[in-house]
Amino acid sequence: MSEILFDEVPSLDLADFTSGDPEKRTQFVKKLGDAYQNIGFIALRNHGLSDDLTTRLYAATKKFFALPDDVKQKYEIPGLAGQRGYVGKGKEHAKGRNTGDLKEFYHVGQHVTDNDPIKEEYPDNVFPTEIEEFEEVTLEAYQKLEAAGKQVLKAIALHLGLNENYFDDKVHHGNSILRPIHYFPIENSDSVPADAVRAAEHGDINLITLLMGASADGLQVLRRDGKWIPITALPEQVVVNVGDMLARLTNNKLKSTIHRVVNPPRELMNTSRYSIPFFMHPRSEMDLTCLESCIDAQNPKSFPDATAGEYLNERLIELGLKKA
Repeated sequence: MSEILFDEVPSLDLADFTSGDPEKRTQFVKKLGDAYQNIGFIALRNHGLSDDLTTRLYAATKKFFALPDDVKQKYEIPGLAGQRGYVGKGKEHAKGRNTGDLKEFYHVGQHVTDNDPIKEEYPDNVFPTEIEEFEEVTLEAYQKLEAAGKQVLKAIALHLGLNENYFDDKVHHGNSILRPIHYFPIENSDSVPADAVRAAEHGDINLITLLMGASADGLQVLRRDGKWIPITALPEQVVVNVGDMLARLTNNKLKSTIHRVVNPPRELMNTSRYSIPFFMHPRSEMDLTCLESCIDAQNPKSFPDATAGEYLNERLIELGLKKA
């Protein structure tokens, strides 16, 4: 396939895939495949999040991060490697860096309501009692984004020549995470390390990420020719990108593209920025061994075999959230 250098993230409509129209469905799969083989990102509308839910989710998120630090720290749970509850300012850093990112965040994980034994692998969710609506609205958003992610994975499977249900059992009760993020104001830029940024350049760990809040300035993607391009999604769109697990599975046929959140101009450093990614993970036992169909003489196998659980553990250590 010839290389396409996108100047902006391609915009797709999930309704084209779910409408039942075979031609629209085929076109959606093709556009998705082209984007994911080149830039690794799309902007997606008709993803199932209503304006009302989005408004309520952001309101609850802002209320939580406005709490005093000592109150928020009640929800920073030792021993969970940051996988549930609050993670404080500067605690996470990008792979290969030691300087913490200028952000704080909250993790809401999978809510297993049946007898699936996978429940034993997951810590219980932790919710702030100070924000009454936080639990309900985050769990509702989790379910909507997970449902949209499952449809995107069906389209990815078709693009790869797999059965469209290939990912279904692998992401059923997957280890996915909803992460409301606050890029906090910096009143005095001299008080932070010179190389500190809101989110240093990184690739996501998971299969795919669905990101709310990419309409705010600051998010940039590293194009394959080395140029950083800004992501400019509309407010009603979520940005959906390939993560490292999907890149591994497809032997880099689908691109987990490096991205970052840059600091605003100095005069705007004292303002907040919020975004809410949904990191879609499979179950820990998913085999990430490169698909045979993605290996050939020009593209030899690039990754050692690993399960999703093994790879996640390795990356949490690299990010500073877990001790080796």
